[in-house]
Amino acid sequence: MEMSEAAGIELIINPEAEARAPQCPHGPTLLFVKVKHKKQEARRFYACAACRDRKDCNFFQWEDEKVSKARQLAREEFNQSRQPPFTHEQYVERYQRFVSLPSAKRIFCSDCQILLLPEEWDLHSPHCRLGDVSLAQLKRPSHLLLPLENKKTNAQYLFADRTCQFLLDLIVLLGFRRVLCVGTPRLHELIRVRQSKKEEPIIKSQLLDIDFRYSQFYSEEEFCHYNMFNHYFFGGKSASEAFQTFLCQDKGESIIMVTDPPFGGLVEALAHSFKKIVGVWKTSRNEIDDAELPIFWIFPYFFEPRILRCFPSLSMLDYQVDYDNHALYKHGNTGRKQSPVRIFTNLPPKDIILPAEEGYRFCSLCQRYISSANRHCEKCNACTSKDGRQWKHCQTCNRCVKPSWIHCDTCCRCVLQEHTCGIAGDGCFTCGSTEHKRRECPQSAFPNRTTIEEAKPRKRKLLETDNKTTANKCKKQAQNVSARKRKTLKWATGKLKRKLKRKKKQKRRGQTVQC
Repeated sequence: MEMSEAAGIELIINPEAEARAPQCPHGPTLLFVKVKHKKQEARRFYACAACRDRKDCNFFQWEDEKVSKARQLAREEFNQSRQPPFTHEQYVERYQRFVSLPSAKRIFCSDCQILLLPEEWDLHSPHCRLGDVSLAQLKRPSHLLLPLENKKTNAQYLFADRTCQFLLDLIVLLGFRRVLCVGTPRLHELIRVRQSKKEEPIIKSQLLDIDFRYSQFYSEEEFCHYNMFNHYFFGGKSASEAFQTFLCQDKGESIIMVTDPPFGGLVEALAHSFKKIVGVWKTSRNEIDDAELPIFWIFPYFFEPRILRCFPSLSMLDYQVDYDNHALYKHGNTGRKQSPVRIFTNLPPKDIILPAEEGYRFCSLCQRYISSANRHCEKCNACTSKDGRQWKHCQTCNRCVKPSWIHCDTCCRCVLQEHTCGIAGDGCFTCGSTEHKRRECPQSAFPNRTTIEEAKPRKRKLLETDNKTTANKCKKQAQNVSARKRKTLKWATGKLKRKLKRKKKQKRRGQTVQC
């Protein structure tokens, strides 16, 4: 089930709900509220924290639903059956045996995504296998493992070498000596490779990731099987203690958190987990101050309002992050095809130097590095572009907008040129106001499964427009669409007829030759 506000579903962050939340194979579930328009009631339910699609994890339970002991036992058995085949400690022992083997006997099963020991060769003989696995390959496991590309669960898009090297160079330049990598396996690998070469200064890192396959390559101090949507450690107390030891080492000094969550995940759930990490970090500091854990949160620029709502101290950089295994998020693309992924940080933007060879330059007025196409707007008093293109200033709206937008006098705002006037944009799901979202609505209070008269869902308010004008525009658009369909059908029919004629001619020629 899609966890979106448009569908009338909203996340509830409540310490009491977290304490009594049931568990699915991905750890403690999250509490949501579902609003039904016709029945005018709000009912809470628990669903998987990691999977937004019921096809990936079908856990669903109403908050007030009573679960029998038999069902609880069946659920526990199912959760256990979905866990990795080996514990982290067993994976480490297997890795040590694997490394001690001669190069010719180091075999990796591509189908099962596991390092094979000699006694397992016969069992995996029908599978696709990779032999002669070198020690250099074992240091870069993300090149061995197939990436998980489910946008709503894993979305394992891996940093390109350009982005990885930039982040590592930046971390060294800023003086950090430890990196908490949350969902960034490529960066963790690069740091480990650098550490093995004994390059100065020494940088240490720990990887937190939901992909348990990395347990095969790293010790319990280097990797923790972790769900960033509910701050859950699959390894239990030992994994949680390893995380706390690394985070609080040297009283929490010289450490930075770099995170690259799945773009389809809920920002509020991620922010709640990150705040817990910040809370653990603050316990290691004896000083009572307003210091914050340095953060690099890598996410698309269009999530900026939601991220700043949760972390007001973050600011967005112009640097474009690119990925190896993503078709669109590549470096060097122009126009609308540029990567929309950016870095959000609570560090001073002026201290983060972006590469000049890629066109980035320093704006003395904004005191930060900006992209080559970004221009400082004197009226907005800021470098306003967010997508890599040069934005234009709208005098009527008194703000800068995308170059493809125009000001619509009917809608009283800047919109795309091809739009339908009179259709309301984003607004409140509860009261219909276009000035706020439902989460900020003063009437939205969903305590239990009860009918809420004060928060009756209503239809969103349409903008004040001439109904006849809107109807005429809609009719013209429908006529244009139908005309295009007729033209396409006529072209396809003609193409089919020509094809049949060619076949008939070929048959006649064949018969003539035979005669």
